[in-house]
Amino acid sequence: MMHVLGIDPGTLFTGYAVFEYENRTTRLLSYGLLRFNAKGSLPERILEFHEKIADLVKNYSVTHIALETPFLGKNAQNFLKLGYLRGIIYLLSQKNNIKILEFSPREVKCSVAGNGGADKQQVAFMVYRLMPTLEVQLKSDVTDALAIGLCGVWQVQKSFSTFLRAFVVYIGVITWFFY
Repeated sequence: MMHVLGIDPGTLFTGYAVFEYENRTTRLLSYGLLRFNAKGSLPERILEFHEKIADLVKNYSVTHIALETPFLGKNAQNFLKLGYLRGIIYLLSQKNNIKILEFSPREVKCSVAGNGGADKQQVAFMVYRLMPTLEVQLKSDVTDALAIGLCGVWQVQKSFSTFLRAFVVYIGVITWFFY
């Protein structure tokens, strides 16, 4: 059984989604928006981010964390703050033996919406289509985390299928050798 945590990190709001993959079945275990004290200092919000992500990792026995690779937008300060949060995620992954899966924004958009140039509304629309039982009007941080988490699950499924095929071939070769 594998648990994939998709994260769309931010210093005020962080979207998350936890998926379980077992026996070729994927289930959405939890999703939501983590809110941080806007009046708190940056170090206080980073600590709060660490505590909340660590709780998710512990409570759901996370085996993989899926993230979007960062890109430098219009605001270099936001890019720098995102780097602090990614550092926390990397630290948690190393301390808990969790594999990090990273996807470019284009890969996430292409995988979920079928178009690497899709906007946030198109990605959200497809997330709702793929998971019709979701609450409507989720904040884009949450729909982005769901999309990132889905990419992580699909990557894990692909890797697991490749491993399984290789294992079957390996067992077949051993069986053939001994007969």
